[in-house]
Order: sequence, then structure tokens, then C-alpha cells
Amino acid sequence: MKSLAISSTGLCLVALLTIPLSSAQEAKEGAKYDPTATALAEIAKLKVGKTDWPQWAGWSGRNNTPSGKNIPVTWDIDSGKNIKWQSKLGSQTYGNPVVANGKVYVGTNNGAGHVKRYPANVDLGCLLCFNEADGKLLWQHSSPKLSTGRVHDWPLQGICDSPYVDGERVWYVTSRGEVACLDTAGFHDGENDGPFKTEPNENKDEADVIWSYNMMGKLGVSQHNMCSCSVTCAGNVLFVNTSNGVSFEHLNIPAPNAPSFIAMNRDTGEVLWTNKSPDLAILHGQWSSPTYAVLGGQPQVIFAGGDGWVYSFDPKGDGKKGAKELWRFDANPKEAKWILGGRGTRNNIIATPVVYDGMVYAAVGQDPEHGEGMGHLWCIDPKKRGDVSPTIALGKDSKPIPFAKRRRLQVVIEKMGESVKDNPNSAVLWHYGQKSEKEYNATDFEKQMHRSCGTVAIKNDLLYIADFSGLFHCLNARTGKLHWTYDMFAASWASPLIVDGKVYIGDEDGDVAIFPLTGDPKKALKMVDGELAPALGVINMGNAVYSTPIVANNTLYIANKSTLFAIQAPAK
Repeated sequence: MKSLAISSTGLCLVALLTIPLSSAQEAKEGAKYDPTATALAEIAKLKVGKTDWPQWAGWSGRNNTPSGKNIPVTWDIDSGKNIKWQSKLGSQTYGNPVVANGKVYVGTNNGAGHVKRYPANVDLGCLLCFNEADGKLLWQHSSPKLSTGRVHDWPLQGICDSPYVDGERVWYVTSRGEVACLDTAGFHDGENDGPFKTEPNENKDEADVIWSYNMMGKLGVSQHNMCSCSVTCAGNVLFVNTSNGVSFEHLNIPAPNAPSFIAMNRDTGEVLWTNKSPDLAILHGQWSSPTYAVLGGQPQVIFAGGDGWVYSFDPKGDGKKGAKELWRFDANPKEAKWILGGRGTRNNIIATPVVYDGMVYAAVGQDPEHGEGMGHLWCIDPKKRGDVSPTIALGKDSKPIPFAKRRRLQVVIEKMGESVKDNPNSAVLWHYGQKSEKEYNATDFEKQMHRSCGTVAIKNDLLYIADFSGLFHCLNARTGKLHWTYDMFAASWASPLIVDGKVYIGDEDGDVAIFPLTGDPKKALKMVDGELAPALGVINMGNAVYSTPIVANNTLYIANKSTLFAIQAPAK
């Protein structure tokens, strides 16, 4: 892989200028927008297969709408019907599969004990690489647990993010707070590629590290419970959320000056620019992933912060190792309050922002262990600049409260004479959810937007999202109008897959519900034994499905807690 020997600022600029500013990420005005075609156009510029799915949600716009034909709606994990292969994962799996150049990558823990020197009783974060054709394990990258324990590296959680693959390299964030670049071939090519060449061994079942960057050691980051970010890339610039978070007691921010968002040279690991905007307002952890797109002619990298704000930056930075902010958006009502244990109404953002036809979509949520609660889903116009939040917070003197002086737990306290007014610079195109806790409690359950860590998926102007309360929502992506909801009767941590005219979503009970791609509730749902059910059925995977289904090369991949399944209909 070539390395550009120029300054970091120059590298960033040159790399980004290689990304087209036109139809690959912006639909022409008046033309029907096809997110699958947009994704495939971006993938075609990478050194991967034309219908591979080489990062979380496949491409930098993060809309999980791959190409696929004859994708099954029936299979059986016991009889093996339509199961191409299945491979053992750890005991807990949250990372979504990624497929590129004949290999399948999944993040998990060490419950499978694939590597001889690490038996299954040794707790690790593991990135597994399987052969796409038969599911055979090729190699594993192992991350021993941090000595500081659960404050930084929660037991058994493993790798909770997905890698990014281009050509012979794979990049991902480890459970130890490292950004790692690995050789996709491992040691199967008989080489120890560098500059990092001090691996403990060169066994063929272990990873070949190219470079590694420790964000905790070099940037002072204090990740909370885990480090999890599915990185994305534009040209040679890699974008990473550092997972900087609160203390073990959840009462303060140990590293307020550490960056939350960074850009790196993907070839060398050099940090190009950093930003710490959430700083003292971080509510819990920061486990969202960045999104990249060209919007309104402007390249933008979009991060969701642990303070509940969505941020957009110029990917080139400010030329001085800092970030150049384009806009920021508060995704919570100003009066909402953060209360420990999920008892409040203020949320952070765990879901990944999604780009669709020049619009940005983001949903709020909390750690699933905090339980159910009030949520919000926003459609944002990314062409505006500055503070584009729905409202402005006013102090008791009726003057705007400066962003830098906003409170962490509650921005506006009405009893103190503070108030809220509409923001004339608001970028809200629409909002789905209730504006106040009182309104939320008075709304029928089936029409409430609850907390979610799920990312939306959109096609044919139909938006789908699951929430912690077990509701699966279908909306008009342009207006926010609700078409229908379906109660899964189980919490969902996952995001939808839209492919081949069908929609797939998994839940905590291990069920995968399958719907036709339609906004018509009479076509999407059917009556089964007197109850509404998905029109194309529900299939149980034998264990909880926390991750998101994907399709690559006409094969459906679903990971439950302990097993990865490759699902494919017989060739006609």
C-alpha cells in the first residue's frame, strides 16, 4: 500500500479531493434517489468486490441497503435449510459482519477459543476473519483485557464495532482503545508486513498488524466501559470516535480535554486533527460511529456526541490540527434532564447518523441497560451552518446561554427563570417523537418513539427503525409521517436491513422479522392466530440477535450471540 510523504494538512486535502463532489453522494435535483446505487458507486472506487459490503452499513453514508437477488425469507438453523455455512463466534457478539475480497469479518469475544494460546476461558476482544466461501477461520486479532477493569473494558463484551476494509488492509477500533490497521491476509502470505513487526508470533491463525495507535496512551482518552466505533474513510483519511466518557461512578468526566473525534492518516496512523466538543457535557459514553458524505457541495464528516448533539466538520480540518465545525444540532429538548440509571429524559446518541438524498437522520438513546424511555428521531438539513438546533436556550436575563456554558444534566431549568425559544436557524426538516415527557406519557404506546441505539435504513422514501421498547417503525423519510408500527415484544439493539424488496430486523429474543418493503400496513403485516405478524414471517436464530443483518454477493449474514450464519438460497 502506498504512503504519501507530504504534510498532514496536505495529505488531508489531497486525499479528500480524490472523492467526487457530485452524484456519488448527492442525488440530482428532481431525480429519483436510489441509495443502493449510491452505495455501489462508492464501493466501486475501493479495491473490493462490486457487491461486497466492506464496512458498517456498507458505505460511508451508513444506509444499510445492499444489492441482492433471491435473498431467502425462509431458512432453518436446525435442519440446515438454506444455511450455506455457520461458524462459531464468542459468547457475546455485538459487532456487525463486514464482507470484502472473499473474507468475512466479525467482532466478538473469545468464547470460541479459536487461537491455541488463548483458551476460551481467557477473556479477550476478538476480531475474527473467516473465509467467505466456507466459513473457515483464517485468523484472529486478539485484544487482552485492560488492567483497569470494567471502567474501561467491561468483561466479556469483546469487540462491539465493525471494521473498514479496502484492498489488503482492514482498520478497526479495539476494546483497548487502539486504532489498528491489519493485513487482510494475516500471515497466510508468509510475510510480516510493517512498520509494526513485533507480533508475539507469526502463527497463521493470528493477525498481522501493520500499525496500531493507542488513543488512551497518546491522547489521554478515558473510554467508559468499552471503546466502540465503526470507522469510516474518505480518500486516505480515517475518521474515529474515541469513546471518551464518564468516570466509573458516572459523576464526572476524567478526561475533558481528550478528543472525542479524530481524523487520521489511514496509511501511517498519524493524527491529522482532533475535536473535543462534547467535553464536560458528556452524559455517559460515546459509542456512535462517524458518517461521511458530500452535502450541498461540501464534504462533511458527521459525528454523534455523547452529549446528545450531532456535529458536522469539514474533513480537511482547520489546517492547525484542529477541527473546522460546519454545524451542530442538539437532539434533545432543552428542558430534558439526565438522571443516572436512565430515569431521565435527556439522551445521548449511540446510533450512527445516516445520509439519504442530501438529508441526515439521527435517533437518540441510552445504554440498553438503562431501559426504556422517551426518544427522538430527527431529519436534519445539513446545508445550514452554525447552531442549527430546534430551539435556543435562554438564561434568566433572556439572553442565549453560550454553548460552552451549557449544563451537562439539564440545559434549561424553568424554575430558575430560564426559557426556550424557537431557533430561526433550525435545520429540522421533521421530528418524530414527543416534545415533552407529559406528551410522551399521554401518547399511545404504538405511536411513541422510544430510546434506540438502532440506525435507520431507508429506501423508496420508506424509513425503518427499531427501538428498545420493541417497536419497529415505518415512516415516510421525507415528511416523517408514520405509516405503521409493529410490536416485536422484545427489545431490539439492531438496525434494519433493506434488500431485494424486503426488510429484516433482529431482536433480543433471537427472532428475525421479515417484511415486504412497503408503507402499506395491510401489505406489511398479516394476522396469525389473531395477532399481527410480519407478512413474510419470523425466524428464530436460537439465541439473541444484537447485531444487524447484512447482504453481500447475494448471501445473507446474521450473527446471533454465538454463531455467524451465511444464508443463501440454492442456485436456480
